[in-house]
Amino acid sequence: MDVFADNPWLAWLGIALVLAAIEVATVDFVFLMLAGGALVASVAAALGVPFPLQVVIAVAVALLLLALVRPLIKKRFMVAAVSNQIGAAGLVGRTARVLQTVTATDGRVKVSGATWSARTARDGAPCQPGQEVRVLSIEGATVIVTGDTAGQTKE
Repeated sequence: MDVFADNPWLAWLGIALVLAAIEVATVDFVFLMLAGGALVASVAAALGVPFPLQVVIAVAVALLLLALVRPLIKKRFMVAAVSNQIGAAGLVGRTARVLQTVTATDGRVKVSGATWSARTARDGAPCQPGQEVRVLSIEGATVIVTGDTAGQTKE
């Protein structure tokens, strides 16, 4: 263990690698942030910073990453709850592109690469070809859509 005593940056690097490996198994982005703290501590150790300060740096950076970066990464990479469903139910909340004018009685949209019969919700305004719409529900083989795309999940 003299190698780690002589090269504390190597120990921090090893800790970072172990934390990154754990992250691969959990995919929650917590261990990735801890690995980031360990990497910064490794750089501090390589620059000759005393060990107690290395620990403070590792903890501070990890906490900053957890508070600032992790929420952004989770929002970007985690699948939305509405798309955890399989089959047609997984389409609810997604956006669709109007292929043929959608009215209260008829129309066609493309959602997630498939063409569906569509109609607007009750009292919904007609949706024109090329317009982006949001899938509200599915009734049989027909998607019910609205031109209001707030709260959508991209297809």
